[in-house]
Amino acid sequence: MALLEVKGLTKDFGGLTAVDNLDFDINGGEIVGLIGPNGAGKTTVFNLISGFSHPTSGTIIFKGHKISHSKPHVIAALGLVRTFQEITLFKKQTVIENVVMGHYLQRRRSLLASVLGIRPARIEEEEIRQRAREVLERTGLARFENALAGSLPFGHQRALGVAIGLSVNPFLMLLDEPVTGMNAEEAETMMDLIRDVCDQGITILLVEHHMKAALGLCSRVIVLNFGKKIAEDVPQRIVENKDVIETYLGTEEIE
Repeated sequence: MALLEVKGLTKDFGGLTAVDNLDFDINGGEIVGLIGPNGAGKTTVFNLISGFSHPTSGTIIFKGHKISHSKPHVIAALGLVRTFQEITLFKKQTVIENVVMGHYLQRRRSLLASVLGIRPARIEEEEIRQRAREVLERTGLARFENALAGSLPFGHQRALGVAIGLSVNPFLMLLDEPVTGMNAEEAETMMDLIRDVCDQGITILLVEHHMKAALGLCSRVIVLNFGKKIAEDVPQRIVENKDVIETYLGTEEIE
């Protein structure tokens, strides 16, 4: 059974169909890309899978659980987490505090109990902080543990967003344009981090406009246009697909 199953997924906004009868599966251990022109429905698909929006019709199944109408914190507790295109950090808090806070927000644990110093919560927080340090080591951010998140360079802020997701031991991460906007060195560092995350046993679905990154990272690519899937294949064949070239890659420069 696939780790994630998307069946007949449809999302209507008034008279606009943003996602149209979409089907795909993701197996454990894959890095899968979701690409397409602006307005193709990619972010809507992410919102539907992660619970930030609910489908008009269709089914989403994760680890055997139907999550089509579940709330984001319930989905995160099952081990499915996401990052966002816009960097969402507590910029006036330290790097490690961001990872700790991200854990509480994703799991919806009792942050109040921790603040009040209730003993079980204090013990749990110590464990979470240790887990946070381990995640920072894995993402190359350990030396910035006590730095303010807002003081980090752009690429490191993106890496911190990944670290926050990793803090809850996910099975599947949805990465929303993790490389877009980075310079060449930052992009290579992020690509290495994504590969490392996958090597650690975490499956990845990513949306990315940076074609070198998307095609270089992914074992399989799904292409959307106007909410419909127009192709799904390995990167080598995607770049040769006539429909994909006409609707998307013909306007992209792949370096």
